Amino acid sequence: MQNLADRKLVRSSQARQMSSLHSFFRFLTRRKFIKIDPTQGITLRRGEKKLPEFFFGNELKQVFDSLKGNKPLTMRNLALFELFYATGMRVSEVSNLTLRQIDLNLQTILVHGKGNKDRYVAFDDHTKKSLVRYLEDARPNLLKDETEQHVFLSNLGNPLSKRGIEYVMQKTFNQAGISGKVHPHELRHTFATAMLNNGADLRSVQELLGHSSLSATQIYTHVTMAHLKSDYEKYFPRNKES
Repeated sequence: MQNLADRKLVRSSQARQMSSLHSFFRFLTRRKFIKIDPTQGITLRRGEKKLPEFFFGNELKQVFDSLKGNKPLTMRNLALFELFYATGMRVSEVSNLTLRQIDLNLQTILVHGKGNKDRYVAFDDHTKKSLVRYLEDARPNLLKDETEQHVFLSNLGNPLSKRGIEYVMQKTFNQAGISGKVHPHELRHTFATAMLNNGADLRSVQELLGHSSLSATQIYTHVTMAHLKSDYEKYFPRNKES
């Protein structure tokens, strides 16, 4: 941080670079390339916003690949995490999600968000496939009450609570080789980061996330180390020499 300050970077630039370094070392720690994250414990100065944690693509692939079985809970978990990643929904929104909110044909969900504000989000073909498989082959085996409308159910047939989702995610990600503490909100961060890094308009991401102000979305405009490396390889002159 002292080096960043010595370079006279504004605080927002310092925060972005620190976030990129922290994400990179966190990735190395999760994959057990290193034992200790050298950026752990380094905090931003008072008044600065903490930048969001997110998962790298290969980490999510590792998790999704670990959920290829035919057991009801395995199918549920795959649909659950695919949905988080594809939509950027909050954990409370997913926990409260009911069948009537999902349109499988249009691949959209009517989300009942914070402050009773509704919005629509879309989901991709991969997520649709996982959802359909869960709804047709797994959910009926978990269902105990035919009148139950919540999408995601526990092994007892009850709606999966926020705490339940957090527990399931922690256990599943750790078993897949992603070490350390994880939280569903990181999948929301990952969605927003992926959308912006791939060219999405900031206003569109704001709408999809259900943010009331654009400033809440602007925190996601940091770049990943992968993008920094990609730009370096693409634009640094000597990389073009062969």
